Amino acid sequence: MRIAISGSTGFIGTQLTRTLANNGHAVVTIGRGDINRGTRHLSLHLEGCDAVINLAGAPINRRWTKAYKRTIVASRVETTRMLVEAMAQMDKSPKTFISTSGMGAFDTEGPYRESDVANATDFLGELTFDWESAAWEGETLGMRVAVFRLSLVLGQQGGLMGRVLTPFRLGLGGPIASGKQHFSWIHIDDLINAYLLALESPRFRGIYHLAAPNPVNNLAFTQTLGKVLNRPTPFRVPAILLKLAYGEGAEVMTSGQCIVSERLEEAGFKFRHEELEQALRAIVKSSGGGLCFNDFVDSRG
Repeated sequence: MRIAISGSTGFIGTQLTRTLANNGHAVVTIGRGDINRGTRHLSLHLEGCDAVINLAGAPINRRWTKAYKRTIVASRVETTRMLVEAMAQMDKSPKTFISTSGMGAFDTEGPYRESDVANATDFLGELTFDWESAAWEGETLGMRVAVFRLSLVLGQQGGLMGRVLTPFRLGLGGPIASGKQHFSWIHIDDLINAYLLALESPRFRGIYHLAAPNPVNNLAFTQTLGKVLNRPTPFRVPAILLKLAYGEGAEVMTSGQCIVSERLEEAGFKFRHEELEQALRAIVKSSGGGLCFNDFVDSRG
């Protein structure tokens, strides 16, 4: 197939692009420059594509000023709207549109499945509602639309795996705040395989939660990583420190959502990594990657 990807330079986009190319697909990247040039340029850029995968979104592990909140919204909601508008201008629009969303659709209770109604009313709740609504407009063009709500992605070369491995290996790791917050996760290999199956299977449409079957909390995650590395994890990251660094944005680091998926397995998807310890051992063995608490919030919105 010929597949266009926005956000192709990010952690997920880079690995998905590589995998698709290795599988013989032609990949068309959609960069910020393409978005900035408007819908007419985008419609021409997407000509001949069979599918569009939307992974665009500015990082939310920043201090949430009013200006940066607008950047977060624009990079997700406005970009998604522009992609749909561009496809509407095409003589022959792509058959498949897979867009991204986050766990921020829900409050901090849970667990929540695809059949549960999104209930968060905070900034990330409003963001994900508008983000998903923009994606559903693709159905008016006759496209098959799937929206993937991502949990915390664990992988060798980015995502959560980045800056924290060195402190953990030095015995300086620890939970964030109370450590009681939910920690829904998925291994990058399973995430990529879900995209591949969705591209190939016309049954894939609607909401899907990309999360492993066995969520934990932040403390359990920290202890498991310490066990895998054979290191103690005595140092807690205080909530007040995060508040000073990130302001309002710190709240999503000290809280968490719990999502699980029913629909993936109903569609025939098989997880390779169902247990956290096994997933972390595979990652540490293959790459020496690390974990970045700054990126914990990315899948929330």
